[in-house]
Amino acid sequence: MVYITGDIHGSLEPIRELFDKFAQSKYDIIVLLGDVGVNYWGTLKDIELKHEMNSLGATFFCIHGNHENRPQNIASYREKDWNGGRVLYEEDFPNILFPTDGDIFTLEGRQCLVIGGAYSVDKLQRQRNGYKWWYDEQPSAAVKEYVEEQIAAKRVDVLFSHTCPAKYIPTECMMSCVDRSTVDTSTEDWLDTIEDRLDYEAWYLGHWHIDKRIDKMHFLYHGVETLI
Repeated sequence: MVYITGDIHGSLEPIRELFDKFAQSKYDIIVLLGDVGVNYWGTLKDIELKHEMNSLGATFFCIHGNHENRPQNIASYREKDWNGGRVLYEEDFPNILFPTDGDIFTLEGRQCLVIGGAYSVDKLQRQRNGYKWWYDEQPSAAVKEYVEEQIAAKRVDVLFSHTCPAKYIPTECMMSCVDRSTVDTSTEDWLDTIEDRLDYEAWYLGHWHIDKRIDKMHFLYHGVETLI
């Protein structure tokens, strides 16, 4: 079974709740839609979290968010093929997988495109207060080009991303203290163009800390869904 949920930000409580609600097995896949938080601190704190998460048994398919370092920047990660695409993983934590942005994975017979990353509206606050921030939090020009090549050549049934196309931005979730004129929406604007080119079944995303549904767009935070 494939279960899908939103950002956990380094807390396993939402995962434990998911396991309490649904019978889990080592064959299940848990899709986390970004901001997992296991690559945030770069310290023993991350390692302890990974040990606990990996011990749960299911496979965690972790979309890249904006509040975490990319595994490509971390020397301990290795690449392998998995379900039709490429994932990054650490040998000590083989159940925690980070898919390559733009790759298409076969899950329960569906062709699932992955597009991670987003802009941090709290970027300046984090920098001022010494919190972590990464310059490559959004998809690069090379990633965007690769995604466009993929969708031109292959079928896409389902999308997993961190943020949403611009037309679906839930403005009610925006932080009141943030000047919207300073927010970089280039990723969301580009995702608009991607959606316009696809005939897909469902699009799952996190980032906005809300559980709601708009047409085929599934916003998930603490909510849990199974793959359509």
